Amino acid sequence: MDKPVLLIVEDDDALCTQYRFALHEEYSVRFAKNRVQAMKQVAASKPAVITVDLGLPPHTDTAEEGLELLRELLAADALAKVIVITGSNDRANALKALRLGAFDYLLKPVDLDQLRVVLQRATYLAEIDAELRWAGDGETQASWFEDILGATPKMREVFDTLTQVAKTDATVLVQGESGTGKELAARAIHTRSGRVRGPFVAINCGAIPETLLESELFGSERGAYTGAHMQRKGKLELAHGGTLFLDEIGEMSLGLQVKLLRFLQERRLERVGGRTQIAVDTRVIAATNKDLKVEIASNRFREDVYYRISVVVVTMPPLRERSEDIVLLANAFLRRTCEQQRRKLRFSLSAIEAVTRHRWPGNIRELENAVERAVIMARGRFIEPKDLAIEAVPESTGLSLRDARNRTERQVLVEALSRCQGNISHAARELGVSRPAIHDLLAKHNVVAGQFRATVRLPQAGGADAGADGEETDRPREMQP
Repeated sequence: MDKPVLLIVEDDDALCTQYRFALHEEYSVRFAKNRVQAMKQVAASKPAVITVDLGLPPHTDTAEEGLELLRELLAADALAKVIVITGSNDRANALKALRLGAFDYLLKPVDLDQLRVVLQRATYLAEIDAELRWAGDGETQASWFEDILGATPKMREVFDTLTQVAKTDATVLVQGESGTGKELAARAIHTRSGRVRGPFVAINCGAIPETLLESELFGSERGAYTGAHMQRKGKLELAHGGTLFLDEIGEMSLGLQVKLLRFLQERRLERVGGRTQIAVDTRVIAATNKDLKVEIASNRFREDVYYRISVVVVTMPPLRERSEDIVLLANAFLRRTCEQQRRKLRFSLSAIEAVTRHRWPGNIRELENAVERAVIMARGRFIEPKDLAIEAVPESTGLSLRDARNRTERQVLVEALSRCQGNISHAARELGVSRPAIHDLLAKHNVVAGQFRATVRLPQAGGADAGADGEETDRPREMQP
């Protein structure tokens, strides 16, 4: 089996020699001495784990260069496992790195035994993420798009649209029900755009009183209103060079819509109480859970503003319309929450059935909350429906014979994959059919085998878990805390 690739970003030759000697048996070790070399190595070797010395040249006396590299690495791959290394008197920057998304940090001088433990944990969690990125037997394209997970045709269409629009500076309207991931879509556009080095600023238009929203967006001059003791920049200015995300734009008043329209047309603004025109380079992405065309017909939203903000429209489908993603998402939330709570849990068959039959009116947010609750409430090794606090929706009646047969066939397939944790060979043996027959059923019923792979067991000393053909053995695959 190929060794996992480890990239060490370190400019000290003596330390690099020490790391190579200590880690070469377990990892394929690559080195980079600066930020430019590091990004080239990431593109060339796709490392599973990266260590970054925060004191990189040319700013060896500060953490500036290392933190900037961390931002670049996470912008390129939000799930990258980056371990930062810093001086023993620089815990503040180590904590800052964790807030930015670093996996862990170590203080100098680095204890090699401690480093090995952290690397092992990071490597196996990277393998878990790699499993979820690839559906089925690893034959289909990754189902992660930045922080959005999905493998259904509808989600692949969304990913294609986000990829295309990210290359431009077009104003985008993201629409969809609450909890469908509209802000994640906006962040994905920003991350994949040329503005990634600029700020991403979000504001919820429905959460701020109308009297305050104007100054929050456009800023205010000193003395503009009672209590305005100093000049304040608004969100549009703070997002200069980056992206402003206007969540729930349908809640914005008609008067404020006029001022927003002027900015979108001229890319200039005036602060509240000011007379100076300020040029601002900010991309606007808006989102709404309302049908703005209905709002226009009811004179609650301006038609001219709608056409300005909807150069490109991205529709995030509700969870009930992407049912094949439900188990995939539930397992992803289960893995993450189990890691946080230091528990080892799996869904029972009845829990899988309840999850797939529930309508999820609160969409992904409701599913995430249900799984987090279940991890806390579960008392045994398995999560049961009562832990999720949901009930399965009864099967509808009046089906044709063909529909009933297809539904039963799909249910049997899903249950077999659940019991076999997505292993196609095992499911085929259990159902008494061939692997090609299972693949035909997967295609027929639009089911992704990989979504049933809940967790991965970290290897114990003394043996591997893979069979001769690379398929899993019959041993359960559970995540160790």
